[in-house]
Amino acid sequence: MSPSNASSPPTGVRPLPAGAAPIPNHKDSHLVDRIGWLRAAVLGANDGIVSTASLIVGVASASAGQSEVLLAGVAGLVAGAMSMAAGEYVSVSAQSDTERAELKREIGELSENPDGETSELAAIYVARGLEPDLALEVARQLMAKDALGSHARDELGFSETSAARPVQAAVASAASFALGAILPLAMAILAPDALRVALVAGASLVFLAVLGAISAKAGGAPVVKATVRVTFWGALAMAATAGIGALFGVAV
Repeated sequence: MSPSNASSPPTGVRPLPAGAAPIPNHKDSHLVDRIGWLRAAVLGANDGIVSTASLIVGVASASAGQSEVLLAGVAGLVAGAMSMAAGEYVSVSAQSDTERAELKREIGELSENPDGETSELAAIYVARGLEPDLALEVARQLMAKDALGSHARDELGFSETSAARPVQAAVASAASFALGAILPLAMAILAPDALRVALVAGASLVFLAVLGAISAKAGGAPVVKATVRVTFWGALAMAATAGIGALFGVAV
């Protein structure tokens, strides 16, 4: 192979300008990529700890025996996990239906008025700071490659990281709820009758603080703020149910 051929770029590849640094070929990993499963998992685990601990504390405060407390805890775990799964599936499915309907309408608009859709996309890029001529050229090139994907991303705001996944959300919520609920339930089994309320409440607050710290760390959020927030609301929920149980002296 001659020296001239060795230094020539491959066919169809535009050479870099003189003095320009090559563009590194890598894919960044962003925290926002975790937002779908992280939201469902944190919500489920938090709800599992708070609702099950509150239920156990409320029933135990009503002077119920260990068997009644454990029955209430297990029932709360099963019912809560199923409720979380159903709620997530229904709500995320509704989001998915809306996304599909919007994409179907966009397909029709692209078919009926491609020039108008190109101008609409160009106007979006102008609003973001591009010159009109450059914006129009960018819009034309992007639509030539993937017209629907370009409009879904830049006009409708849909993206791969925020796409609705009903089954994934339902499974993540149910599993995380069950894992969260097991923690106060285990404390209720291990704690003596006289200390059950105090130990379940105290341990659950510790579990919530750890969950808040872990979720904040995974999402890149302030750890202290997230920990205080989740612990405060958990303590408020358990205090309310404990007060009701003590006031009425019945399982609530």
